[in-house]
Amino acid sequence: MQTKDVMDTVVVAVRPEASFIDVVDTMLRFKIGTITVIDADKRPIGVISENDLFLKETDPGEHTSGIFESRRKSEERRKAAGATAGEIMTTPMITVTGGTSVRGVARLMHRYRIKQLPVVDAVTGRITGCVRQSDLLKVFARPAEEIDQEITEICDRLYVNREKLAVGIEAGVVTLTGQVGFRSQISRLVAAVRGIEGVLTIEHSLTCRSDDLVRVPPLYL
Repeated sequence: MQTKDVMDTVVVAVRPEASFIDVVDTMLRFKIGTITVIDADKRPIGVISENDLFLKETDPGEHTSGIFESRRKSEERRKAAGATAGEIMTTPMITVTGGTSVRGVARLMHRYRIKQLPVVDAVTGRITGCVRQSDLLKVFARPAEEIDQEITEICDRLYVNREKLAVGIEAGVVTLTGQVGFRSQISRLVAAVRGIEGVLTIEHSLTCRSDDLVRVPPLYL
């Protein structure tokens, strides 16, 4: 599955000249914890989180710069002193396209510890939607019938007789039993099924009619 299959096409965003109060009001009105900042061409240029807004509540004395100030402290001081979205936002920001795989989005969110990503048009760079962690959970709620259909398509692609297999699907766990033609097909089948969106893990006891992985020892004359 791709981002376009799970993303929300309704986007809440602000322009860089929006005031601090406007940003707070917008986030409260739409009950969101992150908001995207876009330019005049609707291209994302930054992001503001609740944590960025909370910096306003820190002790003003902490905003005094120093020669040994870390980059993080300097960034926090800049945001705390900001009065507009452009001065508060974090940039550069991470974006994805509608064609980005759901697994790819999940990896980005996990790596950078973010809960929402703007989705942009691959050609124009304009924002077209957003994807949240909660959207990704839709993948694991896929009907068993859809997963079973993908398994059938994989079997056809790998020349595995689907009728020789028994497939069980429950709560994201796929169980494969039965027989395939060649031993090499087992690893390829398991790997392909594991890559199906919505599959958490695989349990299998597959056998084969012919072992094409057996090495024949060389003949010595």
